[in-house]
Amino acid sequence: MEHKACIDALNDLIKINNDRIAGYEKAIDELKDGQDTDIKTLFSAMINESSNYKRELEDLVKTYGGETTEGSTVSGKLYRAWMDVRAAFTGGDRATVLKNCEAGEDAAQKAYQMALDDDDVMQQTKTLIRQQQTELLQSHDKIKALRDLAVSSH
Repeated sequence: MEHKACIDALNDLIKINNDRIAGYEKAIDELKDGQDTDIKTLFSAMINESSNYKRELEDLVKTYGGETTEGSTVSGKLYRAWMDVRAAFTGGDRATVLKNCEAGEDAAQKAYQMALDDDDVMQQTKTLIRQQQTELLQSHDKIKALRDLAVSSH
């Protein structure tokens, strides 16, 4: 298949977005009811963000004649950090939840960078990947700023 490397890279990014969606859903569940509505709203926005990225990536996979993946990175070869994030929640402490989400965002950045560094991924594909990575970095920075604030207020 002519575009196999692109399809593989895109499917890896679909998996990291699946993990990101599940990670933020878990984070929302872990936060105490009636509290932290600001970050619950932010996490919901990030779930929507990843859902949109996933759709864009899936459309490109289909354009290249590939099959899209449904799974998460449990079976993936590269990234387990969001899985670690989901396992690491400790009872809804705001600073801990934000710290774990930041680690997941770091993993997403690494995943996107690996796709960009892959010489077998076509330039037109990298344009979309670079755009998503830039937007994800903004989300990462929001999480980091909130984490820094939560840690300093302890």
